[in-house]
Order: sequence, then C-alpha cells, then structure tokens
Amino acid sequence: MTPEPDRTPAADGGPPSAESARRAVEAVWRIESARIVGALARYTGDFALAEDVAQEALAEALVTWSRDGAPASPVGWLLATARRRAIDGFRRKSGLDERYAMLAGQLAEGEISAGAVAARDRAEELPWDPDRVEDDVLALMFTACHPVLAPEARVALTLRVVGGLSSEEIARAFLVPVPTVQARITRAKKTIAAAHVPFELPPSEERPGRLGGVLSVLYVIFTEGSTAATGDRLLRPDLAYEAVRLARMLAALLPGEPEVYGLLALFELTAARFPARTGPDGEAVLLEDQDRRLWDRSAIRRGLAALGRATAVGRGLGPYGLQAAIAACHATAPSVQETDWEHVVLLYEALGRVAPSPVVELNRAVAVAMAGGPRQALTMVDELAVSGRLSGSYLLPSVRGELLVRLGRTAEARAELELAARLCGNVRERSVLLRKAAALE
Repeated sequence: MTPEPDRTPAADGGPPSAESARRAVEAVWRIESARIVGALARYTGDFALAEDVAQEALAEALVTWSRDGAPASPVGWLLATARRRAIDGFRRKSGLDERYAMLAGQLAEGEISAGAVAARDRAEELPWDPDRVEDDVLALMFTACHPVLAPEARVALTLRVVGGLSSEEIARAFLVPVPTVQARITRAKKTIAAAHVPFELPPSEERPGRLGGVLSVLYVIFTEGSTAATGDRLLRPDLAYEAVRLARMLAALLPGEPEVYGLLALFELTAARFPARTGPDGEAVLLEDQDRRLWDRSAIRRGLAALGRATAVGRGLGPYGLQAAIAACHATAPSVQETDWEHVVLLYEALGRVAPSPVVELNRAVAVAMAGGPRQALTMVDELAVSGRLSGSYLLPSVRGELLVRLGRTAEARAELELAARLCGNVRERSVLLRKAAALE
C-alpha cells in the first residue's frame, strides 16, 4: 500500500479548513510562482500551457488541502499536480508519444519529491533541478517581457506569471476592469505562441538589449505604485513593493548587471519615503512638508548599498543608476533646503545625455530653480512648453505655476495650477494643486 504523504495540520490542531488552505496556497504561490511556472515551462516547452496547468493545480490545491491539510512539500505537490494536468493534455492531443513518455518520467520524480508515492532506493530530491532554477526564472522574465508584446501586456503578464498576482489584483492596481486584464494576459500568451517564442534565456549577445525591456516593465510597475496615475489614492504600495521584490530577485540572478542594481536602488530609496508621503486621511504630503523621521532608514541603507554595487560593477551609472543617485541626494539630506541641489542639477544633466526626455528636462529645471533661483528655470520650462513635448501633461503647468509663484506673478501662477489640476488624473494630487491655486486668491 502506498503510504499517505505527510500533511501539515491546522494551526489550532483541528481539522483543515477552506480558509487555512486558501492562505497556504496564496503564500506558496506568491513566493514560488516564478519558479513553479518556470520549471513547468521548461518541462513542457509551452509557456502558455505551463501557466494554465499551474493555475489548475492551484484550484485543485484549494479543494484537496482544505480536506486533507497542506502537504509537507507544497511546491512539490503543485508541480506534480500541474505535470499530471499537462500530461493529460498532451495525451488527449497526441497519445503516448515521446513527449508524454518524457513528462511521465518527470512526473514520477515530482510525485516522489512531493510525497505522493514512496521513493525506492532514491535520495530525497527537490521538486526542481537546483542547477536550473535561476535560468528558469530568468527565462520566465525575459519571455513575459518579450518585445513582441505590447507594453501593457508585458506588465500584466509579468505580474501574473512572475509576480504571482491574480487578475483581480492587477486590475485593482491599475484601475481597469478584470476582463481587460484577463484579455491582455490571454492575448499575450497567444502572441508568444504564434511568434514561436522559445522558453529560454536569450543568447548572451542579445541579453543587454532584452534586459532593458525587463527593467522597463519593472519601472512601470513601480512608478504606478509610487504615484498612481489615476484614482483616489496617491500610493499603491502593494504594487510598488511587488516591483521591489522582483527587482531584488533579478539582482540576485544577475549580479553582474549594474543597471539592475541601479533600478533596485531607485526603488528602495523612493519607497523609503512612502510612510511620510501621505497624511492620516490619505492626502498627499509634499517633499518639503514631510516628516523625515518617518522615512524608512533600513530601505535607505539598502538603496545606498545597491547604488554602491551599481557604481562598483559598471563603468559609470546608467539611466536607472543616475535616477537612484538623485534619489540618494534627497534620501540623505536633512531637509529640502540642505539638499545638494548643485549636484542634483549635474546628475540630471548626465541623465539627459544618456536618456533624454522632456520629463528629465522638466525635473532639471526644478533642480535649477532650487539651486539658483526660478528665473532661469522658467526660461527652460517655457522652452519645453513651446516644443509641445509635454502637451496634455499636468506636470508642466504644475512646475510652471510653482515658478511663477516664486516670481510673484500670482494671477498667472493660479491659472497654471488650475490647468494642472484639470489635467491631473489622481484625486490626491489634484487636491494639492487646487489648494495651492486657492491660496493665491
């Protein structure tokens, strides 16, 4: 008789429950989803199938674990169950071919490691090859962020298969309907299949170019979490911290890539200010009004360490590293007035050379105003306005209004701030702009 696998009893010693099973499944999936889907994708050679059978295994776990309790090796159980589902799918399509036979052998290994069957003369095994875990996770990231996908699809797919977020969580974070997120994920998987994108790490000569796409997806996720584009919350910390977690994972997998550390440093240093960026009612608190004693000093130390690693590994800082260096100037300054604004100006000038954009120019103008006064900065902002490169963005009239306030041009400043409020999609930021405009009357 096959022995029963070890099971983890409920915390109170009583029988397992649906709620305890749900918590166990969510915990395992959030931590190990990338490794689970990555291993399944390598075993099956089919990215979409791997994600589908992993989700089916989760659904089965909710039922089985609520009845029997969580297994001793939850990951092994999920892998074995998912592999069985994959085998069933292959068997329905093509019978017992070579692929089915190969997967069947791997299934046996998974069942042994999961405790589903007794091992015969075999050492205890992990549910995946430890020599391939890093490659699997990297391949998963590069696949989810493949250039054939639209940017919004890359974000949704990365959060789903690498981050382990549900469609509901992604939809809630980006304030879009759940069916929209599900459609994006479905289209992304179909696009990857139609383009015959292999589940593998890109060749070494292609990685630097492809890595930029991975980093940009994480940057978009964190940016939305740190300052929501729309809605009634300034911050979406769960989304931002998910980007931090993924960046930490990427840094551990690619320790020789300076821009990965630059991005991680930027995330840590920016997230360190989260506790002081909102008041008790969720209202936005401006940098000059923040209680810096609330800043997360541990996150600042981690960010500075990552920035030091980016500097040590690379030949000069890249775009993310330079942004992190700017964030470090703010994080280490006792106050806005005591910030080294001259150095911030130099960093923005360097950033403008390596990654030119109108937003970088606008931020440089802000730094110039803080370092030397608003007049030169206003000239820079006016040139940006004439170029039309930030047309429709609330950022330009917001900055221009602040500069006009400092120059004593109150009526013009009020008009600019009111325009910025009309263009701003975030309720909290809009309230700040309207309060400033009202104070000028």
